[in-house]
Amino acid sequence: MISKAFQDIVTQMADVFPKRFGIADAQGLVLASNGPELSSDAADDLIYAIPNNDKIFFKDGYTVKVLTTKPYPEYIVYVEGTDEISKYCCNAVAVSAANVRNYYDEKYDKTIFMQNIIFDNLIALDLHQKARELHVDTDASRAVFYVRVHDKADVSIYEVIRHMFPDKEKDFVINIDRENIVLIKQVRSDSTSKDLEDMAKSILDTVNSETMLTVLVGVSTVAENISGLNNAYKEAQIALEVGKVFDEEKYILNYDNLGIGRLIYQLPIKLCELFLKEVFKKGGIEALDDETILTINKFFENDLNVSETSRQLFVHRNTLVYRLEKIYKLTGLDLRRFDQAIVFKVAMMVHKYLASNPMKI
Repeated sequence: MISKAFQDIVTQMADVFPKRFGIADAQGLVLASNGPELSSDAADDLIYAIPNNDKIFFKDGYTVKVLTTKPYPEYIVYVEGTDEISKYCCNAVAVSAANVRNYYDEKYDKTIFMQNIIFDNLIALDLHQKARELHVDTDASRAVFYVRVHDKADVSIYEVIRHMFPDKEKDFVINIDRENIVLIKQVRSDSTSKDLEDMAKSILDTVNSETMLTVLVGVSTVAENISGLNNAYKEAQIALEVGKVFDEEKYILNYDNLGIGRLIYQLPIKLCELFLKEVFKKGGIEALDDETILTINKFFENDLNVSETSRQLFVHRNTLVYRLEKIYKLTGLDLRRFDQAIVFKVAMMVHKYLASNPMKI
C-alpha cells in the first residue's frame, strides 16, 4: 500500500526534523505521521484551504504543501509550525513523497500501465507480464475515445469523464492535458460501430451540459485484446485529424466511417502534390472564385443533377450550364461527366488536406 511507503519516509525523516509532520490524502485521512495524528476536523480544514497550485501555504499554525501528481490534489504534506525549519521539512518530505508516489504509480497504477500501452512504451513481453502482475484482463475487448475540447477553455473535463466512467478496474481515463483526454473503455466483443458512436454522443452531451464546452470525440474500432490498444489509440487520433480536415461540421468522428478521407490523409505529401499538378494542367483550384466553388459543391450534393442544382441555387438552368462550361475551360474537367467529376471531387479533397497545414503546400 502507498500508506506504508509514506510511513517509511516519515519514520526515516523523523530523526532529522524535530517537528510533528505527516501525509494525508485529499479526504483528510492521515496516511503517515511521526506523532499524534491530526484530528479529522483539523485535517479537513487543511484540505479545504488547498490552493490551485503546489506552492507551500500556511494554515492554523501548519506548513502545508500539496502533491499534484494528478489533475487534482491527491495528497498533502503537513508540518507543525510555520518557521523556516518547518518549510524546509515540508519541502523535503514532499519531494520524497512525490518520488515514492511516481514509483508506486509506475509499478501498481493500472491507468499508468494503460497509458504506457497506448503511448507504445512497453514491449510485448513486458506488456503481458505487467498485465498479469496488475491483474488486468488481457483478452477483454476495449475501444479508445479521444476527447478534445473544441475551443480554448480554463475548465478541465477530466472529472466529468471520470465520473461518467467510475469503474477504475475496467475503464481508464488518461489526462493528456487540459484539452485532451483519452478514455479506454471496456466494451462487449460484439459492440458495433453504432454502439461506440452512442457512447461518444453521451460523452459529448454530458460534457456540454456540465461545462458548457463543446468537444470532438475520435472513436476507434474495437480492440479484441490488450495488444491492439496502441493501434486503437492511433485510430482515434486519425479519426480526429481526418475529421478536422474533411468533416468540419461533425463532432463525433468514427474511424470506421472516414471514407476516402482516411485514404487521402495517409498518402505521402509529394504524391498528393503530383496528383494535383496532373489533374489541373490548365489551372488549379485557386483560380476558382467562391461562387464557383459553391456551385461545384452544390452540384456534387445533388448527384450531378443540373435541374435540381439550379433550383437550389435559384439560378436558371442555362446559367448553371454556363458556369459548368466556365469550370471546364479553367480546369479541363467537365463535371457533367461522371468519371471527371470523381477526379475533381478527389482533387478538391486532396487540396483541402494540403491546405489544412501550411507546411504542406
